[in-house]
Amino acid sequence: MAAKDDSNKIRNVGPKSAAWLRQVGVRTQEDLLRLGPVEAFMKVKRAGFRPSLNLLYSLAGAIENCHWADLPDERKAALVQAAASDETVNPIKTRWQKQVERSERGDPAKPVQHEQDAEPATGGFLDDPDAGHETPAED
Repeated sequence: MAAKDDSNKIRNVGPKSAAWLRQVGVRTQEDLLRLGPVEAFMKVKRAGFRPSLNLLYSLAGAIENCHWADLPDERKAALVQAAASDETVNPIKTRWQKQVERSERGDPAKPVQHEQDAEPATGGFLDDPDAGHETPAED
């Protein structure tokens, strides 16, 4: 069995956070270095995930080659401030907020069709194939 290659693994990041990061294109330590901890963290948030500040600290710790808990409080405060500034400049909107904005602009939104409103399907697996068909009257 081949050994697992951990050379590109991002330090301090567990499996759930690693999956989030992969989904936003941060797969290696080099990707993280290119983006920086705040931008990588904000990409995860903008993708709809709900990371805690521990992810932000973990990403900074990975870049600084230390455990996230060893970051000085001043560094953590600066990271939080940078993330808050980024969110102020480019707010993260929920699906609900985006829908309200589309409605206010008059953009046509895709109507949500619920199962009870849907047209009944015909020809289901267990349906009688002759149901609803008139048979000729025999004399």
